[in-house]
Amino acid sequence: MRKLCLKTKETKNICQNISNKLRNEVLVYLSNELLNNIDNIIIENTKDVILAKENNKNIQFCDRLMLNELRIKQIADSLIELTTLTSNINKVIDTSYHSKGFSINKVSVPIGVIAIIYEARPNVTIDSFALCFKSGNSVVLKGSKDCLNTNIYLVSLIQKVLNTHDLSIDIINLITDCSRVKTLELMKMNDVIDCLIPRGSAALIKNCTDNATVPIIETGSGNCHVYVDSECDFEMALNIIENSKTSRVSVCNACESVLLHQDIVDKFMPQLYERLSLKDVSVYGCEKCCVYTNERCATNDDYGLEYLDYAISVKVVKNVVEAVKHINQYSTHHSETIVTSSQENANVFLTNVDSACVYHNVSTRFSDGFEFGFKAEIGISTQKLHARGPMGLEALMSYKYIICGDGQIR
Repeated sequence: MRKLCLKTKETKNICQNISNKLRNEVLVYLSNELLNNIDNIIIENTKDVILAKENNKNIQFCDRLMLNELRIKQIADSLIELTTLTSNINKVIDTSYHSKGFSINKVSVPIGVIAIIYEARPNVTIDSFALCFKSGNSVVLKGSKDCLNTNIYLVSLIQKVLNTHDLSIDIINLITDCSRVKTLELMKMNDVIDCLIPRGSAALIKNCTDNATVPIIETGSGNCHVYVDSECDFEMALNIIENSKTSRVSVCNACESVLLHQDIVDKFMPQLYERLSLKDVSVYGCEKCCVYTNERCATNDDYGLEYLDYAISVKVVKNVVEAVKHINQYSTHHSETIVTSSQENANVFLTNVDSACVYHNVSTRFSDGFEFGFKAEIGISTQKLHARGPMGLEALMSYKYIICGDGQIR
């Protein structure tokens, strides 16, 4: 594995100096390769899905793992979208002049070698390469054993395209040993890896933050909240909750917990339970909410849980201030929304909730690089240093200072 990563490191300068025109040609060519190989991709992906079912993985897990014709076409289209973005490699961000006459130029540069550890989402393989390649970064991928067949095939397509364009295939490499030992080894490879981005479950993120010595950008597990204020349109609130929870339950921007203002519980809770029951969502409410459901009551564990399933917790709060306190205690700092007609309460919520994305009268499902206009996404950062929220090209760039003079000394 170390030899493989060192090969990737050797491509850093090569990758940084590829012209934007050639980068776009590679992405377009790769898009066509995906479309031309849909059947082969599905064959390899089916192997992984069958193994997942044999290992008793649930429906939501298999959904995240599965690639079909539509999803592959969407991935291919995203590569074309990415070519419309301007590369910021070696872009002068700012220039100032010292009193002694030399210039100080702040210039954007790629991070270098980015390692991405991810679980059963084979679309991440293409997304990660595309964003890293477009931003001038080389990339080492370490997917889980659950999508190994798909990942091997997708990386082979990428390397074929690179070779066709006379570029080193080591700009991207896939670690096929999915053992925990190799994962830990990768996390500590400071002399080779410039940045590590874990994408997956809370357990994966915690494993990386606990053990990695390589700098990390945490991407989110998503315990996302919808707070329904006393002053609101009930139908709007129901629509937002339904969309946030059920449009796709297995994603990190799905709502996992609803907070209700105490003044609306008696009227709103029966409507909420009816609406979610139609979507087969199990509703675990606090003691005040349980009387309106046929489910068990929620526990404190429920309030901190990312279900990634047809389940949701509901709790009554006194006001927006208590809602903010609850969210900041239990959320993963991903995405939260308030449904209210009170601008004052909205401002309290938007200002004080400590999450990467905070919404007013909008579904949490919009926390997505594509929806934010980034054309692609490497993940959604729930931390504050370097990058936060949906991460596009800009999040994969660093900068350096280039100082030019004519003999000045201090």
